[in-house]
Amino acid sequence: MADSHGKLKEVRLSTPVRDADLRRLELGTVVYLDGLIYTGREGVYKRVLQDGMAPPVDLKALTNVNFHCSPAASVNPDGSFNMGAVTATASFRFSKWLPGWFEASGAKVIIGKGGMSEADYRAVFVPVGAIYLTTVGYGTGALLGRGIKKVRAAHWLDELGIAQAMWVLEVERFGPLLVESDLEGNSLFERNNRIINQGLGRLYEGLKPPSLARFGETDDRSEELIG
Repeated sequence: MADSHGKLKEVRLSTPVRDADLRRLELGTVVYLDGLIYTGREGVYKRVLQDGMAPPVDLKALTNVNFHCSPAASVNPDGSFNMGAVTATASFRFSKWLPGWFEASGAKVIIGKGGMSEADYRAVFVPVGAIYLTTVGYGTGALLGRGIKKVRAAHWLDELGIAQAMWVLEVERFGPLLVESDLEGNSLFERNNRIINQGLGRLYEGLKPPSLARFGETDDRSEELIG
C-alpha cells in the first residue's frame, strides 16, 4: 500500500507481534522486524504434529513469528553459529500443517516465499488472527542475513540438518517483507493477479493468432496444459 506520494508504507514491528500491530497492517505494506523469530518447516512440523514430540522450546513464551526458510549457517571456533544468509522457501507446501501448528505454537505471523491461497488464509489464518509476510523477489538471502544479529539456538540440528532444524534468531530491522495477507484473509498476489488478468485480453487485440509450433501451446488461458 502506497501513501499519497506513491511511496510504499513502511512499519517496524517488535516481536512477539501484538494483535494491535496486525490490525493496522495493509496489503503491500513493507515490514521490518526486531526481536526473536524462529525457523520451522515440514521437518519440525512432522516431529511435533505427526510424531507427537514436544517443541524444543516454549514457543508461546518465546515469540509468535515462524519463518519458512533454508539458512546458510556455519559454526564459529567458539561453537557459536554464524548465519550470513537466509532464503525463504515456498510456503504453500506446508499449508496442511498450519492448522495444527497455529494451535501448538501460538504463531501469529508466517514468513515465507510466494504466499498461499486466499482460501487457505480465510480457512486457516483468519480464525487465529494470523497474517502472512512474503520476502521480496529472489536473491535476497544476503540482504535478509544482514538483519540477523545472533543465532540464539539451533534445535534438532543433528536430527534434521541445517535446512530443517529449528533456528532461533535475534533480528534487527529484518526485511524488507511485504504484507501478503491481512486479517480478513485477502491476498496481495491474488488481488493483483485479478487486476492483471482483467486486462490481458486487450494486449492481443488486433493481432493475428500466433503460430504455435510446440505441443500444448495456446493463447487461450482456459486451455493451457500444465505438465
